[in-house]
Amino acid sequence: MLELRGITAGYERGAPVVRDAHLVLQAGESLGLLGPSGCGKSTLARVAALLHRPEHGTVVLAGSTVTGFRHRAPRALRVRVGVVFQQPRLSVDPRLTLRDLVAEPLRATGRRGEAASVVPELTQRVGIGADLLTRRPHEVSDGQLQRACLARALVLRPSLLVCDEMTAMLDASTTAALVAVVEEYRAQTGAALLAVGHDPILLGRWCDRTTHWNEIVKN
Repeated sequence: MLELRGITAGYERGAPVVRDAHLVLQAGESLGLLGPSGCGKSTLARVAALLHRPEHGTVVLAGSTVTGFRHRAPRALRVRVGVVFQQPRLSVDPRLTLRDLVAEPLRATGRRGEAASVVPELTQRVGIGADLLTRRPHEVSDGQLQRACLARALVLRPSLLVCDEMTAMLDASTTAALVAVVEEYRAQTGAALLAVGHDPILLGRWCDRTTHWNEIVKN
């Protein structure tokens, strides 16, 4: 499903943030990537989500070698990946209502007409009531906004979900609820999961297997 081969990416003080990383995720598998804050996990997650071009290395997604990233990535590959970031307020347009936020990928891929039927069902699944759909990010809590971000990540029914510290800013009950939504989605669709985090207990319970950052990069 996903292969990262020899990925070197991101530079800070003249040195790469990620150096020679290798990772393989099979179709339908859930993999936890465990490591301390600041080690480069988020940079690698962005590479896996086709949002950051590596300096060196190869990304293979669904059997296709990726040659373009961000808006240059082929649409057929972009729509296969859904991503949820750690800080929801930094990953949304503050001018959008939650309804428009969730529907944003549909509009971007020319499927605007599906929003009326898809968004209400999906927002209900993640625990967002209809009364919140007209609110903007500053009018809801972090937990409510992260629920909307998860719905946005699922709206195109991706075959790979990348959760980059998705629950780091959430309380225990919201964390459990969002993990349950992800697992329900995976059970229905067979989607693979790359869950990035620093909590070994959470990743150990959530994922089929867990690998430590030091096991996938060149020291």
